Amino acid sequence: MDALSLLDAGLNQCAVVIDRDGGLLLALLTAGLVGGTTHCTGMCGPFVLAQVSARLEQVPLSAMSEFRRLTGAAVLPYHAGRATTYALIGAVSASVAGHVGALPGLRWLSVALLALAALFFLGYAARNVLSWLPKAPSLGGGGVRRWWGDRVSRLARPLFGNPTGWRGYGLGVALGFIPCGMLYGAIAVAAASGSALTGALGMAAFALGTVPSLLAVGLAGHVAGRTWRTAVARVAPAIMLVNAGVLGWMAWKLVA
Repeated sequence: MDALSLLDAGLNQCAVVIDRDGGLLLALLTAGLVGGTTHCTGMCGPFVLAQVSARLEQVPLSAMSEFRRLTGAAVLPYHAGRATTYALIGAVSASVAGHVGALPGLRWLSVALLALAALFFLGYAARNVLSWLPKAPSLGGGGVRRWWGDRVSRLARPLFGNPTGWRGYGLGVALGFIPCGMLYGAIAVAAASGSALTGALGMAAFALGTVPSLLAVGLAGHVAGRTWRTAVARVAPAIMLVNAGVLGWMAWKLVA
């Protein structure tokens, strides 16, 4: 089978997954859009701004143009690398969940994962509406997350010097492993599919959803990020409630 035939077969399989699991993919895409504006701009925005500064410093003043500025601010290799990591995590988690769920007595795993993700999105919506509520306890995992995040950041630090091309891509791959609350909920949704391809596409959709807010930060700094975040934050609870309802309905369909 030649390369074109393999590509055609792969695209056909992706089309089947999109047709079959469109609700799950849409839920992850919208979760990325909301999470990107209300969470990622604060957490990942500094990484984006550091790359933009480093990339533009490499361009001589005589060669600077609006196109160079825009492409430098987009940091597309970084976003591609981050999407690669998310897709890999989604594929692995869905594959493991699919194999475990196939074992006798564990067929409820997908239902539990969908229900867990639905509760996560409900809680996220509630925190946006009732901002005075205290943050959820870390259940002892905060230290582990900080330890892991510090190790990943230390590993990625050398790539910040000239984050272009493969170095920018590698930076995205590395920083994609930094722990993130929104990421946990997205992984639960992807894992519930039990299909490696669906999990990969779902997490890629989640990564795609986070891109617009980070592009705004890269193009115009944190001011644009805050403006975009304020606008989306008004409808974020409603979007998350819809997501929770969709995931809850999917869980119910598996039971019924």
